[in-house]
Amino acid sequence: MLIVFSGLPGTGKTSIARELARRIRAAYLRIDTVEQALRACGTLEEIMEEGYETAYRVAKDNLELGLTVIADAVNGVEIAREAWAGVAQAASTSLINVEIICSDEREHRRRVETRSSDVSGLVLPTWEEIKNRHYQPWSRPRIRIDTAGRRVDDCVDALESELDAFGAS
Repeated sequence: MLIVFSGLPGTGKTSIARELARRIRAAYLRIDTVEQALRACGTLEEIMEEGYETAYRVAKDNLELGLTVIADAVNGVEIAREAWAGVAQAASTSLINVEIICSDEREHRRRVETRSSDVSGLVLPTWEEIKNRHYQPWSRPRIRIDTAGRRVDDCVDALESELDAFGAS
């Protein structure tokens, strides 16, 4: 199956996606890592669709091998969400969308302003950039996890319960 994580930077998306991948032993694809690798090659001035397109193809390859794939990206626009659905369909597998939010704006801002990048060379977005980012409302069903005031393990436990309801874990 394909489990696609979405949400604004600083909500806890990567921490939860990684821990879930570790627990269920899934392939893990992070758009930040893919995009930074493309930037490091020095052939592209600005990364647009290239990171997502690369991840879609790697995800499909792994899904066709029978692996569960966890994709970690903002996926802030419907076209990206639709593309992931297309990947699942092309690989004849199920898709579960997971949206990670932090409903406490002060906590979200604190996270953004105090975190550091774990991807070499990646410049993290500022709070202002995140607040001004275009993030379209959802039209597809999804599991929504609010990380405000919660530990990563608690969020992953809640997510695993939701996945069990889908028969997914």
